[in-house]
Order: sequence, then C-alpha cells, then structure tokens
Amino acid sequence: MAGRIRQADVEEVKARTNIADIIGERVALKSAGVGALKGLCPFHDERSPSFNVRPQAGFYHCFGCGESGDVYSFLRAMDHVSFTEAVERLAARIGYTLHYEDGGAAPENSGRARLYAANAAAAEYFRSQLAGGDADAARRFLGQRGFDAGAAAHFGVGYAPKGWSGLHAAMRAQGFSDEELSAAGLVSQGQRGVYDRFRGRVIWPIRDVTGQVIGFGARKLYDDDPGPKYLNTPETSIYKKAQVLYGLDLAKRAISRDHRVVVVEGYTDVMACHLAGITTAIATCGTAFGSDHITVLRRVMGDDSAAGEVVFTFDPDAAGQKAALRAFADAKRFNAQTYVATGPEGLDPCDLRLARGDGAVRALIETKVPMVEFVLDQRISGFDLASVEGRVGALRAAAPVVADLRDPLLQPEYVRVLARRLGMDTEDVRREVERIARGARRDAPAGAASATSDPAPEPAMTRVTLATLPRNPDVSLERNALMGFLQFGHRMESSLVTRALDLPFRHPALEAVRTAVRAAPDMQRPGWAMDAVSSVREPYRGLAAELLAGDFPALDDDEAVTSTADLARHLIKRALEQEKQELLGAIQRVPADSEDGRRIRLRLREIDVERQSLLADV
Repeated sequence: MAGRIRQADVEEVKARTNIADIIGERVALKSAGVGALKGLCPFHDERSPSFNVRPQAGFYHCFGCGESGDVYSFLRAMDHVSFTEAVERLAARIGYTLHYEDGGAAPENSGRARLYAANAAAAEYFRSQLAGGDADAARRFLGQRGFDAGAAAHFGVGYAPKGWSGLHAAMRAQGFSDEELSAAGLVSQGQRGVYDRFRGRVIWPIRDVTGQVIGFGARKLYDDDPGPKYLNTPETSIYKKAQVLYGLDLAKRAISRDHRVVVVEGYTDVMACHLAGITTAIATCGTAFGSDHITVLRRVMGDDSAAGEVVFTFDPDAAGQKAALRAFADAKRFNAQTYVATGPEGLDPCDLRLARGDGAVRALIETKVPMVEFVLDQRISGFDLASVEGRVGALRAAAPVVADLRDPLLQPEYVRVLARRLGMDTEDVRREVERIARGARRDAPAGAASATSDPAPEPAMTRVTLATLPRNPDVSLERNALMGFLQFGHRMESSLVTRALDLPFRHPALEAVRTAVRAAPDMQRPGWAMDAVSSVREPYRGLAAELLAGDFPALDDDEAVTSTADLARHLIKRALEQEKQELLGAIQRVPADSEDGRRIRLRLREIDVERQSLLADV
C-alpha cells in the first residue's frame, strides 16, 4: 500500500510552484516593493491591502490578521483540503510524479477530492452528450440564442439526456459510489432508488475561481418536465451558492486587469457578454447578489480604491427593481464605484446581442448610470411629482438614500441631484437629508463601527509587530538587517551573514528572531527562511513573519543584497566598537606592562584593523 508522500517530493513540488500563481487565482496582487506583491487578504475582510506575498521565499503574511504560511497552508486554508491533497493537487498541476514511502500512512483521500473528481467527470459526460443525436433540443436552444458549437465548447456547455440513469451509470462505471454521487448533488434518492438529478436539460458547469467544476446549472427544455425552469446543484461541501459566481474563472484576469466587473443575471447573459467582448461579466447562481459575493469580487478586483467599477444589469421589471435595491444595500461595501445598466426595451444582454449585435451589448455597459441615481429614480417613480403631496412623499422616500452616503463630497452633490429630480428647493432637500442622518446617528448603537471601516483587531497584549518596535538607531539596524537576511540571505556571502548573526542583538524580540535565523542550517535551501520563521519562539513568531514579508527599502534585488551586506557590516562594526569601549575601560584598571595589558593592547590593534577592513569593503 502506498504510504506517506516522500519528503523530498514535498519540497520539490513546493520549490517548483510559484506561490504567486496560486494565490493570484483568488487575490488580485500588485507589486509592493522589491520581490513583494500585495493584495486584499482572503482570510479577513479589509478595505486596504495588508496581505503580502514573497514569491522567492514561497511565503505569504497578512499584516492585518497575522495569517501566514506557504503554498500548502494557503491551499489547506482556502480549499479545506488535507496536506496530502494539497501536495497532490500542486504535483498534478506541474506534471510531477509523486513517490510514496512504503509502510507509512496511506495517502489521505478525502471526500472533497472525490467530489471534485466526480464533478469533473460529470462535466465531461454532459459535454460529450451535447454532440449526440438526442441533444437536438439543446443545440436548438443554444442556436436560437446565438451560441454556436465554439461558444458551447468555450463555456463547457453540455446536455443531460432525458433518461433517469444515464449519468449514474456512466459515473458508476468510472468507480464512483452512490454515496459520492449523492454528496456531489449529481443524483437524487427516490422510492425506487437512485436517479439522475439533471434530466433533459442544457447544462452549464459552474467552476470556482481556480477553474475546478464544483456544480452545475441546468435549464429545462421540454414541456413535460415538471421541474423548475432552472435547477442548480444543491449545497454541498464544495458548492456554496452564496459564494459562487458563474464565469469568474474565465473573467478573473480581465477583472483584475481592468478593475471592472459586470454583474448579469443568467448564464446566457454571461456568454453573450463575453462573446461581445465584455470579458469581465459574471453572474450569481440561483441566488441574490450578496455580501459573500462582494467579498470574493473585491479580492479578485483588488478593490482598494475608488478607481474600479462594478456594473449591475437588471431587468426593468418589478423583480429587477427589487434586485437592484437589494444590491444597493450591499454595494456600499465596495470601494469601487457602482453603476446600473438597463437594456433598451427591457432586453437582457443575451436578447440584446441576438437582436442588435455585439456592439449593442458593449453600448449597454457604456451607457450605465450611477447606482445611487438609479435607486433614487426607483424610490420616486411611484409619486405624482406634479402635486405638492407627491413631491413631499417622494422626498421622504428618497432622502434616506442620500443620507446614507458616507462620502462627504458625494452627499451634497446628490442633494442637488434629488432636488432637480423633484423640482424642489435644494435647501429643503438638504434639511430633510440632514434630519434623517441625525436620526440615524442617534439610533446607532454606542460604539458601533462605521460600515466602511475595517473590523478592529482582537487585542493581543503580548504580540510584537514591526509597528510596535521602538524607533531608535539600534532597533532600526537590527530590524532591517534581519529583514534583509530572511529575504536575500540566499544571495549573500555566507561568511559575512554568519559573522553578523553570531552577534547578540539588543532588542529581545529581534534577538529571538536572530537566534532562529542563525540556527538555520542552509540558506541556499529553498524554504529555509520559512522554516526559520516557524522555529521562532512565541510571542515573536508573528514579528518574524512580518520581517520575511515586509517591504525592504531598495529599488531592486541587487541593491537589496548590497544594502543587506552593508547592514551586516554595520552590525559587526557596532560590536567591535562596543568591545573597544569595554577594552579601553579595562586597560585603565591593569598595569601597562602586565600580561593582561599587553593582551588588551593587541586586541585593540586587531579591532582597528578589522574596522578598517570593513570600511574598505563598503
């Protein structure tokens, strides 16, 4: 029986994997200094980026919540997989063959891995069925909406045959059990046994941000189908509809690059937008757009400024208006500006593309209006603005929208917008908005945090961080030197680094880190810095992680190595100067012609030579 994965393979897979590629599939990363990338933390909700990635070290650290680790710990935390699964997933990604130790523990084969495998196999089955003779209705459905075979292939669209057990039989033939198929939401249990959940439907595979199939959306084709028009995979351990966005795996790069996302209402709308050149389009999967979706999108967008755009498309009917108002309630969590785009004559992107072509879809997005304006129009649309009573009622309905705006520049502008919409005096509108705002502040719980602020960190009385270190020359020297050793020690002359690290540091927290770094056996070995950080005793391990992930002050790697070497020499010079002062004091207490006196004078001359040598190397 295969046992534990050989440790050499674990290290080799990690060394061959660029951690920035793995994290970048979930988080938009931007350059943040020499050898560093930064983005919004995937482990806690934040408004500005504090999550740092060091690709050369294979390490990440969040300065906000303190989470840190390597590519394996990232996968385990994000995807809830075992260590063995994380290694196997990355090995498969780079085409590396793993070896297992005989007699060790058997490889973990969790249910989650089997669910991913089952969904992938089911997606391939559905895709293959679309070309069959029984799929005429599915192909006709797609063709009538302007999607040819190439479009279907691009999005992985498939077909579920009308029979009760086609998928079930195919999956059992591949070794999947009924329990696994049920856990994946692919089959249902009836009085007569197990049967296919999706039958006689067009099938869209739903993928997570990494491209793994986690579920399906299905649209019925036949009048004799008693089921709902759209049927989705039920909630499973890998499919959480409140967190899933259809098309995000295809759109993520464009979203990250353009800092724009277009939120549409259905699978065919996503397809139409992408084919029309709007490659940032995504859709929810059978649920309203909510806070979990926003969290996912903000990380992919890199939503740390007001420069980004989120464009919602809604049908102009009552349901679409309700969806817009729900989205507006959550959209304030975006830093990006939010907009609404509605198609002419109520056409959604799919119908618009079919009727008027790709250019019309692009024009739809470009003719967007700010979401605040859209919501204001919705609030006042039911009032007769020709009457005094109607205008006052409309003001009372719309003023809370403006009062809730937190941007001090936007609020007065929208006071004027609302006044123009209502045909009322601006001062009257401003007073009503201020009255509602005062009431909201009065009713807010004492100490309540602003909706736009980051959650306050939990108090940690003993935690030492870069920010809490004293501001003095000695601490700055030790801090910067350790940061340089951890980040660039593998490129430095080992004798110089060793000599500097042999010297005790004056700050106790930095001394704890120095001890662990000095004990590292080989700075040329991939992953040595992470191992050193892991061996730092508490409560200083978090500080060590910040030193490894922090921004080293240099323009490029070469300058950073040179600067770190200078810091090492300054540490040695500091120690020599301290020793010299101690010896100058000691020589006053011994006879000049004694053995101790001669020894001290000899050592003083050696110190001067060493200092001159260090100066010559600078």
